[in-house]
Amino acid sequence: MGKGQELYNRAKEIIPGGTQLLSKRPEMFLPEYWPSYYSKAKGCEVWDMDGNHYYDMTMMGVGANVLGYAYDPVDDAAREAIANGGMCSLNAPEEVELAELLLELHPWAGKVRYAKAGGEAMAMATRIARASAKKDIVLVCGYHGWHDWYLAANLVKGDPLAGVHLQGLDPTGVPRDLAGSNLIFHYNDLDAFKKLVDENQGKIAAVIMEPIRNDYPENGFLHEIRRITKENGILLVFDEVSSGFRMCPGGSHKVLGVEPDIAVFAKAMTNGYPVAAVIGRDEVMSAAQDTFISSTFWTERIALAATVKAVREYCAKNVHEYQMTIGKRVQDGWAAQAEKAGIHIHVGGIYPLSHFSFEEGDALVCKTYFTQEMLKKGYLAYTGFYSSLAHTEEIVDGYLAACGEVFAKIADILHNGGNVADHLDGPVCHAGFQRLN
Repeated sequence: MGKGQELYNRAKEIIPGGTQLLSKRPEMFLPEYWPSYYSKAKGCEVWDMDGNHYYDMTMMGVGANVLGYAYDPVDDAAREAIANGGMCSLNAPEEVELAELLLELHPWAGKVRYAKAGGEAMAMATRIARASAKKDIVLVCGYHGWHDWYLAANLVKGDPLAGVHLQGLDPTGVPRDLAGSNLIFHYNDLDAFKKLVDENQGKIAAVIMEPIRNDYPENGFLHEIRRITKENGILLVFDEVSSGFRMCPGGSHKVLGVEPDIAVFAKAMTNGYPVAAVIGRDEVMSAAQDTFISSTFWTERIALAATVKAVREYCAKNVHEYQMTIGKRVQDGWAAQAEKAGIHIHVGGIYPLSHFSFEEGDALVCKTYFTQEMLKKGYLAYTGFYSSLAHTEEIVDGYLAACGEVFAKIADILHNGGNVADHLDGPVCHAGFQRLN
């Protein structure tokens, strides 16, 4: 057991859930063996608490570091902000500079507000939409965080959010009176969306959705939603926390050709610094002054200065083009290596947010074994890959070769009547939210 695993065992005793983010729990990757903590990160390279070196071929800071870890120009901007005072009784000028940048990238929008994280920014956007529309019900598609307004979907019978992103999100602690305020529909299911609109005529404040995540819109899905929302006086809110700054500078909706009334950004926009932005049309965002939305640390300067530089670097270096190219290289490579190994996998996702799944054996067991064996080869890896400017073709090609070797091992076990679970060094990874003992 390394220092990282020992530290995580201690963390579980004093931090409920072990980590601050479900997506960083070691149990989601390789229980008992995932390095858990890092001592240093640079580019797409990571060193754990024992000094072991890995290439990060997973989520790159859970999708935040599209320029790479410790990207010097962005970090230099943060250091300059620190030197000039990261917090003050006066406001940071970068608030205005970043707002102007975001509005330049999104001419349909007229005003901007900030938060520190994607989930709270989505809560802010929902509040603003309800305040503007003066209605309560929101129709929701996709994953939008941990706040009450979202988890309220699971106050009704069944587990409506299970088919959206995660299973087992128990709404314990969410007021029961919020049941029915948040109604779920699924991506590319236009009939279900129309049914909800018809059943709740005159009561819907907004449609809140990810414009894209795993699949592209089919049969004019987004355009139809935009048409129907306009016809019915319903606001359209796009959650671009995951999809933003992947396919183009700014929101993916620019590529998809549909303009919302509100859009929310975080993650890739900042290259890892804690800033989230809610942008929207003038008349909609003005409702932010009719309801109380305010927080001290939304005004700190360091992350704002870093984000301004991150956006400028992203645009100047056409990072979206590189993310698309590298993502395609990985998706094509997965498919080729699997075919060579003689194992069936399904490859999907937009290129910057790629994923695959095993279609033979127990998918979760195979995923755990894949992570286990890739870790031994020096790669932080699972069945997803978020591309970044730091992923060189050389690094990617080495990673794909390693994938091929592990695919071949899995194929050999399965095709010779074996059980992949017998080859695991520890427990099977988790697939959704589970309480930790």
